[in-house]
Amino acid sequence: MHHEQAIGHTLRVPDAEVIIRSATPLDRDALAGICLRTGHAGEDATSLVVHGHLYGDVYAVPYLALAPELAIVAEVDERVLGYVLGALDTPSFEARCEAEWWPTLRARHPLPGDGSDIDRALVRRLHEGFHTPRRLTERYPSHLHIDLLPELQGHGVGRRLIDALLERLVAAGSHGVHLGVDPRNERASGFYEHLGFRRHDGDGAVLFTRSLP
Repeated sequence: MHHEQAIGHTLRVPDAEVIIRSATPLDRDALAGICLRTGHAGEDATSLVVHGHLYGDVYAVPYLALAPELAIVAEVDERVLGYVLGALDTPSFEARCEAEWWPTLRARHPLPGDGSDIDRALVRRLHEGFHTPRRLTERYPSHLHIDLLPELQGHGVGRRLIDALLERLVAAGSHGVHLGVDPRNERASGFYEHLGFRRHDGDGAVLFTRSLP
């Protein structure tokens, strides 16, 4: 257990103690696995893809590689069962991904991709990259991703992870944060609204924003 990385948050869930700690490079596979197992609007996407690592390569692992200071995990009995990941300055993070992260993946997975429809959609996504509109990042420059496996859901762990990340964003000088949610994932949407995020419905997407501190 990585006690040296603990950040002062532990809580009890039924029959277990959850440690909230900073992520380390050793957590890479766990983060990728959680991303896959929550990738289909919060449900397990394992059976829907051939290249299961793509979910993590697109949505989780780049944060551990490029913004490790904002990568936080929830651990039970030395098993990582949830995470929150973020970027302080979204445009800068996206630029680093273009320079340092996407080129290798694009070479490894040329268009149009193969496997299932979802595999090919993930390949298109990594070739497109992410380009958040300036009108959003001017007010909400930071962004985050959070995923929990089912055994940790509904016990307050998500709130603790979000609080830990927001503390770090505020300390680093951020004045706002945003995130996107699959419109099919109403449970997640309700969670963010309960935490004080403001919902914005768009064409096929749901955006949440929150001013900081």
